[in-house]
Order: sequence, then C-alpha cells, then structure tokens
Amino acid sequence: MRTKLLAGALILMSMSACNTEQKKVVDNPLLEVWSTPYQTPPFSKIQKEHYRPAFDVAIKEAREEVDAIINSKEHPTFENTILALSQSGGKLERMMTVLYNLDGAETSPELQKFLSDINPILSDFHSYQSLNEDLFKRVKVVYEEQKGLNAEQTKLLEDTYKGFVRSGAELNDADKKKLAEINKNLSECSLKFGQNDLHEMNEYTMLVEKKEDLSGLPQYVVDAAAEAAKADGKEGWLFTMHGPSCGPFLKYADNRELREKLYRLYTSLANNDNEYNNTEIIKKMVNLRLAKAKLLGYKNYAQYQLELRMAEKPERVFEFINDLHEKSRPAAVKEYNEVYDYAKKHGFKGTFQRWDWSYYTEKLMQEKYGFNEQDIKPYFELSKVKDGVFTLANKLYGIEFKLNTTIDKYHPDVETYEVYDNDGSLLSILYLDFFPRKGKSSGAWMTNYREEYKENGKRIVPIVSLVTNFTKPTKDTPSLLTFREVTTFLHEFGHGLHGMFANTTYKALSGTSVYRDFVELPSQIMENWGPEKEWLDLFAVNYKTGEKIPEELVKKLINSQNYLAGYLSERQLSFCMNDMAWHTITEPYNGKVKDMENKAMASTELFPQVEGSCFSTAFSHIFAGGYAAGYYGYKWAEVLDADAFSVFKKEGLFNKDTAERFRRKLLEKGGTEHPMKLYIDFKGSEPSVDALLKRSGLM
Repeated sequence: MRTKLLAGALILMSMSACNTEQKKVVDNPLLEVWSTPYQTPPFSKIQKEHYRPAFDVAIKEAREEVDAIINSKEHPTFENTILALSQSGGKLERMMTVLYNLDGAETSPELQKFLSDINPILSDFHSYQSLNEDLFKRVKVVYEEQKGLNAEQTKLLEDTYKGFVRSGAELNDADKKKLAEINKNLSECSLKFGQNDLHEMNEYTMLVEKKEDLSGLPQYVVDAAAEAAKADGKEGWLFTMHGPSCGPFLKYADNRELREKLYRLYTSLANNDNEYNNTEIIKKMVNLRLAKAKLLGYKNYAQYQLELRMAEKPERVFEFINDLHEKSRPAAVKEYNEVYDYAKKHGFKGTFQRWDWSYYTEKLMQEKYGFNEQDIKPYFELSKVKDGVFTLANKLYGIEFKLNTTIDKYHPDVETYEVYDNDGSLLSILYLDFFPRKGKSSGAWMTNYREEYKENGKRIVPIVSLVTNFTKPTKDTPSLLTFREVTTFLHEFGHGLHGMFANTTYKALSGTSVYRDFVELPSQIMENWGPEKEWLDLFAVNYKTGEKIPEELVKKLINSQNYLAGYLSERQLSFCMNDMAWHTITEPYNGKVKDMENKAMASTELFPQVEGSCFSTAFSHIFAGGYAAGYYGYKWAEVLDADAFSVFKKEGLFNKDTAERFRRKLLEKGGTEHPMKLYIDFKGSEPSVDALLKRSGLM
C-alpha cells in the first residue's frame, strides 16, 4: 500500500508520476482498442514493458466485472448472470491469448518470466470466480429455472453450471482452499514443463565435423545443417532436435554411432541432470491431479476428465485401446521381424536398436515398393502445397484466400491472409507460420487469436493461426516437404477450418471448443486427401522442371501407405497407454518416472530399453497441453475420420453437397450440441471401426 504524501512538492511529484503511469497504461497496445486491419493484434508495438501494466489493469477490470454480477440486486437471469459471466474479463482474455500464443511461437526470456510471475495471480483469480459461493448461487438459480431459452443458450447454461460444479463450487470452504492451491500449483508446473522442454530442444545439438560422416544424407539435409552451423558460428554441419533436422539424420545417415548419439540426445530431453529436468514436475503434477479429482469425488483424474468426453469413462478408453492393440500387435511383430531380417541380410550384426529402425525401414520401403521419399519431395515445394491446400478448400467449400501484407505479424516468416466465404463475405483472418526457430516450440498446432462469436447479431470473424516446424529452405533449395509434412499441413488446416467456419453466438461454444476426443475429427479427415491423385494433380509439380507428379510415383506412394501400419498403430497406442497410466493412479506416485512409463508401455514394446531415454519428460501434450487422460482421442478420431471420409469416397472427393453437409452439420456447430449427434446428423449413423481397420490394412 502506498504511503500518502503530505508535503505540497511531494504531492506534485506524485501527481506527475501518476500522470506518467496513466499515460503508460493509455498508450499500452495490449489495452488499447486495436485500429489495425480487422482488429488483429498489433504485434510490432507490443514490448516487454507493456506486459505487467496491462495485466494489472486487465485483471482489475475482470475482477470488477465478476463482482458486479455477484453484487447485482436483480433476480438471476440468463442475461445478467450466464451471459454477463461469459463476456466478463474480455480485455484480460484478449491480452493473455496473445501472450500465451507468443510464448508458443515466438517466446523470449522476458515473456517466460512474466508468465511465470503472473500465473499464480491468474490462478487465484480463476479460483475466486469458480469457487465463489454467491456467484454459484446465481448460476444455480438460472440453471434450476431454465425459462425461455433456445438450444444454444441452454447448452451455455448447462456447460457453465457443470463447470462450476466440476471446479469445486459445492465443496466446503476448507476444501475450496485446498483446490485453489492445487490449481495454482498445477498451472505453475504446466508452464514450467513446457519451458523446460523448449530449453532442452534448443540447447541440445550435434555438430558433425567430418564430411564422410554425412554419408547417406540427402543434399538438402546437408545444406540445411551447414547453414545451421554457420548461423551458430560453428564450422561443420549442425543437427538439432527439431524434426526436420534430426528426423532425416536418423532415417538416412549411414554412420550408426552418430545415429545413436542423436537418438539418445533427442529421447533424453528434459531428463538430464540439470535444472530443466521434468521428472519431479511430472510426479508433482499427476499427484496434484489425483488430489484434485479425489477432492471433487472421483477415483482418479481420468474419471474426472472423461466425464465430459465421448468415451465417458476410463474403462471404455481401455477397452478401445486394448481392442486396437490386439488387432495391431500381430502386424507390428511381423513388420519388426521383416525389417530386422532385411537388416541382417544386408550385413547388420548385433542388437537391433531404435536408432536402426528408421534407417532400415526406409531402405526396405524403397526395395519393397520402389518408393523413395526423396523422389517425391521435389513435387512438394511448400508454396505449391499451400496452393494445393487452398485449392482443396475452395473446391470443397468455395472459400478463397487473399494475401494481406498490411496485417501486423510477430515474425517475418509469418504469412497473413484474408479468407472469404463462398458468398464473398469475410470468413476469417489466417496466419501461417511454417519454420522452426529458437523461440518456437516443437510440433505443429492450430490456435486462435480471437474466437468467432456474435455481437449484436453481427458475426465477429475469428483470427486463426497455424504453426508448424517444416523443412526450411536453403540458399539453393526452396522448402521441399516430406509427405508426412504435407499431411501435417492438411491436419492443422483441418483444425483451422473448424475455427474459421465457426458460426455460433457464444465464444465458449465456438469452433474447436468441443470434446477433446472429437476435436481431432475435422483435422484428421483432411489427411485423407493427401495420397489422392485427384488432389495431387491440382498442384504437385516438380519445382525444377514443372513436370506434373507422375502417376507411377503416386501409385508407389499409395501402395506404401499401409507400410508399417501395425507398428505405427502400436506406437500411437503406447502414448495412449502412458497417458492413461499416469492419470488412473489412485494413490500418489513417488517412484521413478521411467518405471511407470516402462510398465505402461510394455505390451507395445519391440526394442530394448535405452538408458537415459524417457518419453514422458517431453510429453507436452499431457503435461503442458490439454490432452491429459485424452491422448487416446487421436486414435478415437481416426475411427471417426476414416468412417466420415468413406462418405466422400462414395459421393465424390470434391462433392460440394457432401462438403456442405459436413460444414453445416458439424464444423459450424462447435460445441453447441453433443458430438455424437453432430456426427450422426452428417453421416446418418454412428461411426464404425471397420473403416479404420480396412484403411490401415488391419482387417
């Protein structure tokens, strides 16, 4: 609390200081009404000194807005309680959306420190809101009366009420206090986990100094490594932990010792004897999650999470993944033996290890199918792939993309587009951010800088961003994508369409605000167009000659699609098993992280354990993201996407009527209805696992 200043001179000084501080707040771009194109974030104006002043103002306003609802003398109604609550904290939400997205795509030490400092304050505010007895009383009155509401209003009301109950609104005061502390600790742990992972990703590299050690590597990999070394002030070739760098090395490098070295580096991220080790954070998080679940009346955290999922309960998830495991395991074992036999036939001796797998599977694929990924990369120049993805969206939905270079962006690599609907109206703003860099997390994701919603009957267009880590161009070669990167683009673009097509009244129900095991359907269905020649013929030409992708090469690609289907299914299921193991504990876990991981994934293993490797310490999906007790959703959605795509295969790959039905019945609806109802409205029946098994060759 500031001391009052009585002397006249000091009062004048104080007033001057206050005016300066007020000016700082007024001029703060995080708080201003954005006069940018389409009210997009003014990234270039945001500086580190803006973070804390903006946060202090925004959280004060958010608190006042919540207090106004609590202290209202009016009888609780949907408008003055549920709607008012969903609209409160708008300035805080907008600001934190920008900063958290920047932390993922273009972070800095200053931003990371700010987020670490304010995370506990944010957690306290959310607890104040969700555990407030008087606020919950008002929500409960509206919930019990439910008069004259339409379907979307009813869904928002029910979600709000359930959200309060699941956040502990019915607990006694002592347990509310415990829960608030748990939530604060979980928030801090999740943020720290992601920061540790990013630090290790950037910190660990492998420098190759002898040219002969590059044997087997494609030229584009060598060129990229040379440029990475030069940028880092080193002589030689530098390989990083980012997928476009370490992936090709493990796949093509003839030097087995270096493959082993790189593999060990990559799989030991955040599991090293330093301050960035995530093992204790993992144990703390799973124990806190367990404590939270038990406080709220659940046996384990998975039971708590799955209550609002299509799967509904842990038993159904285990039944699902065990069924797929049973169908995948024989194929995986057969594939492993085939690759191992191939390696031995070609001179391999000793114990077959994980760093041998990619190397020999690639060679076997070339021999078995005549398909070499390097043969197809020249046809997947990034700008052409982007055109192909845009064209696919146009052929299906009639939407168009217009580059807008006046929209501010957070990094020069980012591209910004206006997206127009088939009636010419503005549908969305789209950011594309393709390449890895030090301030950017690994992987690929879709996010929003603004959700779609209605304001006074007018649709506020969403601001959607797709972030990837694709192969960078070199001085001699443009960015040429692997087929996996092409399908990743399609996947994230599918999430983007889900956000862009959103057409709901309330932000909380908009776009990707759906059950976690349903959200991957719109993304994964897009991957199905990847190997289809009808789509490839629209854009895939050789970047040097302009020659259209040969039909024979496409056939080889298609024939190789189910190569290692059993192994890849087992690998994905092992991640699901790991996730479920951590979140079905019923007593606090204090053992070794690696022991829990080994036990959980044992039934899927084919290789010897590697000392020092740990998958969980870099499993950001469940420890720094929203997939705790939900990673199975990727496989669950595979069932949905295979079944849904069968409709397109039957009715036509570019059938506009089918696409329109998928858009109107499913993509536009967001979380306004139960996902199974949305699916049935599109397909006419519940999904069948047969389509997935048939597609992957496991039936």
